[in-house]
Amino acid sequence: MDFRELIETAGRVIDAAGVLAMVIGAVLAATFAVPKLLGRQAGVYEGFRRFLGRSILLGLELLVAADIIRTVAVSPTLESVAALAVIVLIRTFLSWSLELEITGRWPWQGKEEQLPANSGGRAAE
Repeated sequence: MDFRELIETAGRVIDAAGVLAMVIGAVLAATFAVPKLLGRQAGVYEGFRRFLGRSILLGLELLVAADIIRTVAVSPTLESVAALAVIVLIRTFLSWSLELEITGRWPWQGKEEQLPANSGGRAAE
């Protein structure tokens, strides 16, 4: 097996790990949520959504890593790097959007920068 085949294989394995992270995360999120839902516990939807969102984030990170490995190591042409840049940009936007949905703050914000729920959109003074 030559270097190119090895890198392609590594990229495929990491791609598969990304997809598996999302699928397993969805299954586990549902598995944990169903008993709570049947027991009529509060906050089931929020917990399900948070668990599922984290699984999707992990899967996206792995998919980005696989794309980077394959593009940079195998065929670093200007066209392939430009395509990679677009893919990474889209996946990064998706990751940031998910992070905002899950935590209520942007990834670069610290916990102390999170706005209080009753502040009316203004930071605490």
